[in-house]
Amino acid sequence: MAGPADQGVRIGLSVVVMALKDRRAVVLTTQAEDGARALPFGPFDPVRDRTFERALRDFVTDQTGFRLGFVEQLYTFGDAGRATPRATPTPDQRREVSVGYLALTPDAAQGQTHDAHWDAVFDFFPWEDRRADNPALHAALVEGLTRWSGADDRRTARARALFALTPDHRWNEERVLERYELLYEARLVAEAWRDARQTPPEASALLPGAPMGSDHRRILATGLGRLRSKLKYRPVLFDLTPGLFTLSELQAAAEAVSGLTLHKQNFRRGVERTGLVEPTGQLSSTTGGRPAELFRFKGVDPQTGAAPGLSLPAQR
Repeated sequence: MAGPADQGVRIGLSVVVMALKDRRAVVLTTQAEDGARALPFGPFDPVRDRTFERALRDFVTDQTGFRLGFVEQLYTFGDAGRATPRATPTPDQRREVSVGYLALTPDAAQGQTHDAHWDAVFDFFPWEDRRADNPALHAALVEGLTRWSGADDRRTARARALFALTPDHRWNEERVLERYELLYEARLVAEAWRDARQTPPEASALLPGAPMGSDHRRILATGLGRLRSKLKYRPVLFDLTPGLFTLSELQAAAEAVSGLTLHKQNFRRGVERTGLVEPTGQLSSTTGGRPAELFRFKGVDPQTGAAPGLSLPAQR
């Protein structure tokens, strides 16, 4: 039997590239071998590639035709068997370690090569969009979590807290990964059955939401959670918006990422307090009604390099 030294480690690079399109948060995807959508992913060659980031940029452009702008390292994913079903790693397979990155762009351009295109983020995580009531989804979620929890008080408390199933629990939009991992544990997502090489007893046993290849939905959950968190302490929203925007468009962008319906006046007051934007004196004629004033991002403080994030005053 091959020992650890014989198995070795294979390093891969994956990236969550997010943009806004038609007032929706979208992610750049390719097609996995099993036909599911997947994040752009490629191997790191320690002989050929000088740095992780250069290798990442090269294969993303090769796979999708998209050229990355600013990227930041997201997380290192190294669970045993992560490149194949988690429950069935093969003895002679090298350990797959993936270094994940997050990239933001204001341009969800068409014309990517091969099979790459932009998919709505909430197509993969419909339970993360809290802007409108979805009774069918809520009922399926409660039923599935109740079935999984059974008489286990700890499971019940965990599910109620993460999904805010009772009035005494507050929804925390940043805990995207924790919610996905719970649904995986409860076997309410397709990947849990696929990784165990089993077939769900019936389609209704699964929650709505498109699966992804390998553990890419988990990586995407990590990226969405990171972005939602950064909204509050860094001006990352402006990396997703065009150079000129109305305050309504800025609010729509924040709602598209957070999955929350925000209080209009409180949001605008919060934007004004940050001093992050300035009026241009120009008007937008694309609002469909009364022309709205156009603003632009002022940038970071030239002295300190500081720039705050935006508050997300949810509409109750």
